[in-house]
Amino acid sequence: MSNKNLIIIGGGAAGLVSAICRARAGQKVTLLEQNNKLGKKILVSGNGKCNIGNKYINQKRFHGENSAFIREVLDGYGFDVVEKFFRSIGLELVEDKDGKMFPMSLQASSVVELLEYEAKRVGVEIVCECGVTGIEKSSDMFTVETTHGKKTCQKLLLASGSPATPQLGGSNAGHIFALQMGHSVVPCLPSLVQLCSHDSWVKKCAGVKIAGVAKLYANSEFIIEKSGDLLFADYGISGLAILDLSREASIRLANYEYCELSLDLMPQFTKEQLTNLLLQRVDSASQKPIELWLYGVINKKLIPIILEQSKCKIRVEKELNRKEIGKIVYAMKNLKLSINDTKGFKNAEVATGGINTTEVNPHTMESLVVPNLYFAGEILDVDGDRGGFNFHFAWISGMRAGSQMSM
Repeated sequence: MSNKNLIIIGGGAAGLVSAICRARAGQKVTLLEQNNKLGKKILVSGNGKCNIGNKYINQKRFHGENSAFIREVLDGYGFDVVEKFFRSIGLELVEDKDGKMFPMSLQASSVVELLEYEAKRVGVEIVCECGVTGIEKSSDMFTVETTHGKKTCQKLLLASGSPATPQLGGSNAGHIFALQMGHSVVPCLPSLVQLCSHDSWVKKCAGVKIAGVAKLYANSEFIIEKSGDLLFADYGISGLAILDLSREASIRLANYEYCELSLDLMPQFTKEQLTNLLLQRVDSASQKPIELWLYGVINKKLIPIILEQSKCKIRVEKELNRKEIGKIVYAMKNLKLSINDTKGFKNAEVATGGINTTEVNPHTMESLVVPNLYFAGEILDVDGDRGGFNFHFAWISGMRAGSQMSM
């Protein structure tokens, strides 16, 4: 099959938006998707509600080796641009906490179905269950080898994502094709992912969820601090605070650094406030075991490890004093958990790394290495924080590629 205009590889967020923008401009567009349906990652995002973006876009919420590229891509493409695009396809948005934006329907399926309808309405040819096995460039034409036969085009957009969530089609295929055409790739690592620990105590606390603060240390050096849910599991630890710092942990682990978390289980109290609270609870005549005495303060599954790490030698309530309570308080606000791995790409929402962005025009998303080759979305070395930032970059890089691409 011959298509002398544009082929887009990848029917996710970036690919769909690019396809719509180019087809609206009158270009013939063919969209190839390896899965049996479009937008599988969109469908599962935000627990099925799709955190479509964030109202408060800031460069600090995006990461990659080339910060200048990120700044230029974001320039002029704030949330208002994203909102205008989605309203143009009939989708209304609502704001949740921290500026997180969702479809008013609170259904990710409505996002995918409206994108697909608009793409078809403006003439995009969509081919699902179409795997790409090879790409060649000769003269001014690309030849794309697929499971549906050869396809040719003058312009090619790679929006094939990253290795994150391979069960939804995530892979490094796009990176391999780019390498073969002369690009370089920043190595990918899992991000927004759970962390693993060999510490035996964590299995005994599996299922415990609390609001806390996690501090990450690598080779004893403080790296980053995040607050939010902490969820203990058989393999280690999860929760929003952990996902938010997992990018830094993943990088340090890849460099073989020793990683450890210091967990504040009682962030609502200062050290002094918590010490005074516990002192006020002491009955100098009580024979109540320390473990039982602490039941009224914190989840009982956590108590044995708190006492172990505190090295508190007191075993009954009446023997407690300020010194021993100080040890317990320190352990409550600095519980140590060693980290030896992440849960990998299968459990990661996104990946770090990707196409080296020094080789990409930030205004048009066109390759600076191969003329008429474009990139958009997670395939690039840009990843965002949790809260809609990764989708924001996918939408706007797709818009830039789709809007700036010459006919």
